[in-house]
Amino acid sequence: MSDTPARLLKLLSLLQTPREWPGGELAERLDVSPRTIRRDIDRLRDLGYPVEASRGSVGGYRLVAGAAMPPLLLDDEEAVAIAVGLRAGAGHAIEGVDEASVRALAKLEQVLPSRLRHRVSALQNATVPLTRGDGSTIDPRTLTTLASAATGRERLRFAYRSGDGTRTKRQVEPYRLVSTGQRWYLVAYDLGREDWRTFRVDRVGEPYATGARFTPRPLPVEGAGSDTGRGDTGSGDAATFLARSMRRMQPELRLDVWFGAPAEFVTARLPAHLGAPQPDGEGGCRLRASCTDSLEWVALRLALVDCEFSVEGPPQLVAYLEGLGARLTRAAAGAGAGTEPRQGAGPEQG
Repeated sequence: MSDTPARLLKLLSLLQTPREWPGGELAERLDVSPRTIRRDIDRLRDLGYPVEASRGSVGGYRLVAGAAMPPLLLDDEEAVAIAVGLRAGAGHAIEGVDEASVRALAKLEQVLPSRLRHRVSALQNATVPLTRGDGSTIDPRTLTTLASAATGRERLRFAYRSGDGTRTKRQVEPYRLVSTGQRWYLVAYDLGREDWRTFRVDRVGEPYATGARFTPRPLPVEGAGSDTGRGDTGSGDAATFLARSMRRMQPELRLDVWFGAPAEFVTARLPAHLGAPQPDGEGGCRLRASCTDSLEWVALRLALVDCEFSVEGPPQLVAYLEGLGARLTRAAAGAGAGTEPRQGAGPEQG
């Protein structure tokens, strides 16, 4: 291989495999002499790649961790696997998969050859995920469009469906994407309303980057919320802004819940943002926490802990659970009086 840049890229791709490469094997792979390999290793080191050499009769090279991450070279299968993984995580807002994952997906899909983009889409479309049903799914292409526009400071147009079903067209200056673990939100300056807004990404449709660039405005620090009045301008944090916005939209719930199970069992089955319950000394535990989640969502998560529990407060959650319990009881009674269950209606049991 006489083309030096191409040879260096091929050599770097081989070294990024987690193993030690004997110099003779590298020379054979690249069809050059061991002396050329040594010179190419020196070139990579000059470019900032930390290549470590081992002594011995054979001798070998391997790429080690450095102070900064070098450009990563992937073969076709690796690129498809990473893109599918990032899409799956971003699309279902898995807790811990945040904006950095979406930025990585946007960068990767931007440089994927068309043949690989087709493979990623085909695999994604043929896969049916098994989810717990406590969050809305999102088309990853929507996330990558929003992330790219926010990073590139490019104005966006999209259709938006509000909580009451009203549909509007929006033009915004995107600021940041924020993941709460349950859902994704876009923090943006709404040009039509001349104010800051937060948008649930699962309600965003047909996002389109207009190509018009903008200079980012200072994010409000106090007194602003989603579809509310203007706030004081200043230097703000998108996550803090979203949390304040959600508090204005949803009243705070002060939870006081007893569980008839050990604290470790309950903690593993509750969302992290609700905190950890404290043992009561009798084999159970008690959770005292504040949140701005909906009554329906909190009731569902408490039931999913899968143990006996008792809600002391707030009163509106107690009332909602009473009504939900009555409906579930009627549903169970009705199932017993109905027709025989259909064969094959559920998954096979081992």
